[in-house]
Amino acid sequence: MQQKHVDERKQEDKKKPINEQLQENTRAVTQKAQQEVAAARIPWYRTIKRAQLLLTLYALLLALFTALAWWVHYHPVLPIDVAITREFQENQAPWLKYTMIAVSYIGEVPLLSIGIVLLTAAILWLVRLRLEAVMLVASCATSSLLNGLIKLIVARPRPTARLVEVIQAASGQSFPSGHVMQYVAFWGFLFSLAIILFKGNRWWRIALLIVPALFIILVGPSRIYLGDHWASDVLGGYLIGGVWLGLTLWVYLKLKAKGGF
Repeated sequence: MQQKHVDERKQEDKKKPINEQLQENTRAVTQKAQQEVAAARIPWYRTIKRAQLLLTLYALLLALFTALAWWVHYHPVLPIDVAITREFQENQAPWLKYTMIAVSYIGEVPLLSIGIVLLTAAILWLVRLRLEAVMLVASCATSSLLNGLIKLIVARPRPTARLVEVIQAASGQSFPSGHVMQYVAFWGFLFSLAIILFKGNRWWRIALLIVPALFIILVGPSRIYLGDHWASDVLGGYLIGGVWLGLTLWVYLKLKAKGGF
């Protein structure tokens, strides 16, 4: 009798339109993802403690960035920058060159970078992390605007082929690195969420820690290796990117404490 009911259900499923079956499958996957995320959530009082440690670290970066920006404004070409770039570029192995190009590629194509941000925000929204989705988009958009503003103020020229090899030429001003700021805003926010929101050894939490960390670590050296930026540009990008990420997390926590979305 039970087998008969199973067979009848299978026949009914076959009769359903393809669109209806797809909708049901999508709902099932979304519900499973929501349950998985909810099960991994850390109690709110513990998330505050974890986030405060990050905020303290980010706050210490602002003074260092201000001093660096002032220095490179009046000293556009630093001997140590030239030496670091030449040291990076000594290894001309094809695998290293293409790895550096691949790491920077997301930031080179605006439509790709915007698409990844929006897709990630959509996934966060579907798993009921709606405030997180909004804050991710806001973090990336405001970081890009801030980068453009600082570049206009500091007005530092990019590396030239007279001093180092320019493997991948870029336009605009040099300080701070836009790629580094973009990656810290996007990947850094995801990394922070993995730390302050979730617990356990679920594969997606581990991925949220490893993948963002790799991109954030590698993007700086890639910009130097390709001759797009000086090392001090990259350092400045990490410093101000960290400060902006800290401010984003502070706003996020305030909104979260008030109930969020």
